[in-house]
Amino acid sequence: MTTTVDEMSGWQLADMLLEGVSDDRMIAATRMLGSHRDGFWLRRLLADEELAAMSSIPLIDRTGRHPAIEWDAMELLLLRRPHALTASRSEMAMLEVAMSLAGGLAVNLGKILCSVDDRDFKLIVRALVDAADCHTA
Repeated sequence: MTTTVDEMSGWQLADMLLEGVSDDRMIAATRMLGSHRDGFWLRRLLADEELAAMSSIPLIDRTGRHPAIEWDAMELLLLRRPHALTASRSEMAMLEVAMSLAGGLAVNLGKILCSVDDRDFKLIVRALVDAADCHTA
């Protein structure tokens, strides 16, 4: 029996997208998105066909054994069509932090911190700590 995206928790979605990933920054970014609102962005990336159609490059690479987020494609979509990714301020802030960690998108931390609640702030801090582990290993 196959489990659908809707039946999976945010953590399960993150684990599925991280199989074979070894980059600490991508892992931290994906886990943060999996924890944020039970995988809000991961669900959209995996299931929103309209969003996928707006990108000239697939947002999820499905060619390998396991699907994986295409962070560069996400950044291109955000830069070329910023209104394609519609969401609340806090949801956009979380996506921008993830894209900054995994891909290199420059973010305004002051704007980000004013857009998130305490729970999301803690998720961001946890992701930053996890991403920083690559420098201590």
